[in-house]
Amino acid sequence: MRNALPGWFVVLFTLVATPALAGPREKAQVRTLVLSEHPDDAAHRIHVAGQIVTVLRFEQPCDPLKTKLLGWEGRFEPLVVEGKRVVVEPLRALAADESIPLLVTLADGTELSFLLRPPVEEWGRADQQVDVFKDRESYQALVSVLARTLKAKNALEEENARLREEETSADHALASLLVSGAEAQTPFRLIKSWEAVDADSELSMKLYSGKGKAAVTIAVRNQSEDRPWRTVRAKLSSLKSQDPRTVAVRSEHALLTAGQSGTFAFVVDRSAFLDAKGHLETLMLEIYRYDGLRHGYVVLDPRLVRE
Repeated sequence: MRNALPGWFVVLFTLVATPALAGPREKAQVRTLVLSEHPDDAAHRIHVAGQIVTVLRFEQPCDPLKTKLLGWEGRFEPLVVEGKRVVVEPLRALAADESIPLLVTLADGTELSFLLRPPVEEWGRADQQVDVFKDRESYQALVSVLARTLKAKNALEEENARLREEETSADHALASLLVSGAEAQTPFRLIKSWEAVDADSELSMKLYSGKGKAAVTIAVRNQSEDRPWRTVRAKLSSLKSQDPRTVAVRSEHALLTAGQSGTFAFVVDRSAFLDAKGHLETLMLEIYRYDGLRHGYVVLDPRLVRE
């Protein structure tokens, strides 16, 4: 380790990927699958991730005796079939070339074939809940499709608003300078740097203090031979109350292919360290992977931003 920390400073980082703990602010990933929209598909794909539960919901009860996984031994928890729901849970992440057939038989004898696959990298998320409808003309299917369309519209509007705000954001400009390696052009002072290695990546992290701001950079080298490395999101919150806070994020690349390197930068303004009474408090910056697992976290002491 270099640049030893002052005795008062607390920083933690872990490379152990752990399941994200869903809180009241986090919404489940719900996907609508209308079978009549894909009549040529022999088996419909469901994206699953290791130690993440995926629930399939149908319009009528399922036959538990005729609903089964094929060749799942050692890779999945036993299948759970309860009423209109089928629950699957992989014991580990599936390899890119792995696929597990799932046969679901409805109460009226209809057989539906699915293929359980790892998440596609372009999307990056496992299915947490899939609402399955045979015909898009049914009332529930129409309601679900409408909700899906409105959700996509709202997400697009929020993304456009976010991009417009970032164009004039000083924190995002600072994060861009850090990503490009132009540290000398920022007001930040390097407090600590350290390195870590896990099975899929080699990381070099830096922690910065500035006048009224703090920053973290993570330089990543993807060591996986077949899986891109991508950070889906960063979550900043109060360590005490778990209240969400704002963090500016910039990345050199959207994802890192095998052997590729890139830098992610996170800038936190002093206002994010203030609680409702205006007192400075400790924050936690969490980094989540493409598959929804928490890749690591950094605890940020408020003394980083004292003027």
